[in-house]
Amino acid sequence: MRALAALAASAVCAAAFAADAGTIRVNTFPNAKALPFHAGIEKGIFARRGVALELSFTENSTAQREGLAAGRYDVVHAAVDNAVAMAGAGRDVAIVTGGDGGMNEFYVQAYVASFADLRGRTLVVDAPNTAYAIQAKKILLKHGLKEGDYRVVPVGRGELRLRAMAENKEYAAAILNLPFTIQAEQLGLKSLGNTVDMLGPYQANGAFALRPWIAANGALLERYIAAYVESLRWVRRPENHAESVAMLMARLKIPRDVAERSYAVLVDPVRGFTPDARFDMDGFRNLLALRAEIEGKVSEQGAESYLDLSHYRRALAALGN
Repeated sequence: MRALAALAASAVCAAAFAADAGTIRVNTFPNAKALPFHAGIEKGIFARRGVALELSFTENSTAQREGLAAGRYDVVHAAVDNAVAMAGAGRDVAIVTGGDGGMNEFYVQAYVASFADLRGRTLVVDAPNTAYAIQAKKILLKHGLKEGDYRVVPVGRGELRLRAMAENKEYAAAILNLPFTIQAEQLGLKSLGNTVDMLGPYQANGAFALRPWIAANGALLERYIAAYVESLRWVRRPENHAESVAMLMARLKIPRDVAERSYAVLVDPVRGFTPDARFDMDGFRNLLALRAEIEGKVSEQGAESYLDLSHYRRALAALGN
């Protein structure tokens, strides 16, 4: 009887998450890495695969995680460390694609000569206990600074971290990604290095969703992933350079030089988008190790338990080369 009740509850939950045929609500961050979404919408790629994409943007990862948990979004794209955090809080979430290694750099105010100069200073982050904040804490630890030697202030997404540093010189450091790394340089801030160079491979951005929604919408999810990968392929083709730069300029309200430099990094085969949004298992294991070390979040689960890449594999098979 207990097993039957559990099955019934699961069926009710799956039905609650069922979306309208073809409609998928996706939430992500409004930075340069959102380019495949803009391209896929403008070029009709999602529509041709029968996906009505409702795209929204978040101010920070905390709000994004809360929105996914509450069912306001179907799929979110963000640092997959957030999915691990949700799973640790008891949410039934699964990572369904990879994306990139972060394209992150550790930026500081001009008066900061080295990591040692950050003692007693302020680090601004998105959320204090996930993803790039953990990377920042590990980098500082490698340079002899433990928590308590500096202050951590959450201000939100990359755009807001850059603005905070531009408006308040007391905010000494932040990890930034595109296009904010380039804008930071133009404002006189300086990079102390790329996070992957300093910490090794890292599975940063990816897509994740609640498992009940995945169970109820597998075919839609596969069409969505296929459309996203096709959009990513479109962005990475050299013949689409000019259109891609124009999209970055229009969507992010940035000048051409910033858009050009951003695009160059996005399509860089080493630093940019992972081809076909493949998942980097070595980078993911490194992510879990960093969480365990810095936040004491030792997982009793294997790395594979956080993943459901079956729909990704079927999407790629349908998409072909």
